[in-house]
Amino acid sequence: MASMVSGNTLAEIAALIGDVARANILSALMDGRALTASELAWHSGVSPQTTSGHLAKLSEANLIAMTRQGRHRYYRLASPEVAQAIEALMSVASFGPKRHRPLGPKDEALRNARTCYDHLAGRLGIAVADALTEKNYIVLSESAGAVTNEGQRFLCDLGIDLQERRGHHRALCRTCLDWSERRPHLAGRLGAALCARMFELGWVERIKDSRALAVTPTGKSGLEEFFGITEQSS
Repeated sequence: MASMVSGNTLAEIAALIGDVARANILSALMDGRALTASELAWHSGVSPQTTSGHLAKLSEANLIAMTRQGRHRYYRLASPEVAQAIEALMSVASFGPKRHRPLGPKDEALRNARTCYDHLAGRLGIAVADALTEKNYIVLSESAGAVTNEGQRFLCDLGIDLQERRGHHRALCRTCLDWSERRPHLAGRLGAALCARMFELGWVERIKDSRALAVTPTGKSGLEEFFGITEQSS
């Protein structure tokens, strides 16, 4: 049973995330990629020196992790649980007071398709979850799901291996509340594997300086053939 988190600890984490620059840093890392301090400074909107201080605080709280590659340092979210918490906060924020801000192309692109850490979100993520459920390839409960025998065969045909890697203990299939659609999309090993496979097949590609995704012409054909999804735009 997980130990209880004290109010002080919860308040400390909330305060860290509550800073605008740090919130921008965490949001930038929600696409699952590791970024340099310089890249995160651009996303956070503050100086490199100030960003360095923010990164130190986030690292100390185990919200982000740092790895070295040669002379460079790369930062990423520390775990899928951190990503789940950020996405949940985004969902809560979407129910908050409305502020007038005209929607632009980037907003629409994010709502259409994006990465939520290492899995698909937005209308594309919801459509994939719906298709797998309607075809009885997965059975979803309130917060988790199971892959049926038919689903195992389908995923194998798609080139997806869901075997758990040694040393990695992650739920096979769980749901994650989508902040823009306000419905659950797929996370866990299944969600990550589906997202990775769509990148491998060239069905989706990243939009520069955003965690939004564009569905390629190849992707439109593949989504229709395998999932029966016909309404995704690039």
